[in-house]
Amino acid sequence: MTLAPGEDSTTEVRAGFGFDEAALGRWMREHVAGFEGPFSVRQFQGGQSNPTFRVTTGAASYVLRRKPPGPLLPGAHAIEREARVLASLATADFPVPHVHGLCEDAAVIGSPFYVMDMVEGRIFWDAALPSLAPKERAACYDAMNAAMARLHRVDVEAVGLADFGRPGNYFERQISRWSRQYREDETAGRNADMDAVIDWLGDHIPPGDECALVHGDYRIDNLIFHPVEPRILAVLDWELSTLGHPLADFAYHAMSYRMPPHIVAGLGGTDPHTLGIPSEDEYIAAYSMRTGRSGIADFGFYLAFNFFRLAAIFHGIKGRVIRGTAASAEAHERAKAFPELAALALAQTR
Repeated sequence: MTLAPGEDSTTEVRAGFGFDEAALGRWMREHVAGFEGPFSVRQFQGGQSNPTFRVTTGAASYVLRRKPPGPLLPGAHAIEREARVLASLATADFPVPHVHGLCEDAAVIGSPFYVMDMVEGRIFWDAALPSLAPKERAACYDAMNAAMARLHRVDVEAVGLADFGRPGNYFERQISRWSRQYREDETAGRNADMDAVIDWLGDHIPPGDECALVHGDYRIDNLIFHPVEPRILAVLDWELSTLGHPLADFAYHAMSYRMPPHIVAGLGGTDPHTLGIPSEDEYIAAYSMRTGRSGIADFGFYLAFNFFRLAAIFHGIKGRVIRGTAASAEAHERAKAFPELAALALAQTR
């Protein structure tokens, strides 16, 4: 599905996610230049982790991202980090929405939140881009590849993000973090494939290390394209961004070639060339050229790591579904997909 400018991807605010809209209005009048009511609030259908809302006045539209209500796991739902990286990348002219302000006072609407501009454009939910001609598909994929390479070349010191994460030992730390979150969320239970891939990953970390600003969830459906051009206007959903290994970030994006489309936007089971889309090898080569590499060794490890990490995220969604705090109407489907993702992670190790 393609979401074009003017189409509505929102619903009425779902039960359990409402808040004091009058309090929000008071905060926005004080912190958002030019904001004037009256306004309406609707909830976006996406946003499995952090509930996301469209705030519309007679003159402008804004996006509000907040932490979900209820008990939260430590370190999860880091909207403060999202707001910071968006504001920093704007100084490097990287395509992100303008952030108007961050509110860390949970007393205002019940949890911390930030407000940014609403960027109008196209969002593609199907990685095969069925609504486009083959040449347009190729151009959109090239734009995605170029933007990711550009992100990994951002000078983190120049944009004020030198302390945005701990450099070095990225995979050790990430495997430990997501393994811990998986094991501590006892509500969602354990999975034999997941346990096996955790053991394998720890024994197969490639030698060497690199450090760059990484997005952490760079997928086609987290990008807003220009209404008619194959150009990216905004990269969204920076909750998982940090200083990390750029090849981990790239492989997460490129695993769409092996991702079944019923889980998240993916090309699994299709022939990219028949669609006019570059093959996995061609896509890797384009990124390698843009980042000064001769290729990517140990690509299977990077894929296994990323299927594992996404499985851990879906495991967390499963836990929130069981606890009744899931932020998305699609959360139940994400929870059901967890075992398949764990199996896909293990498949990359063979």
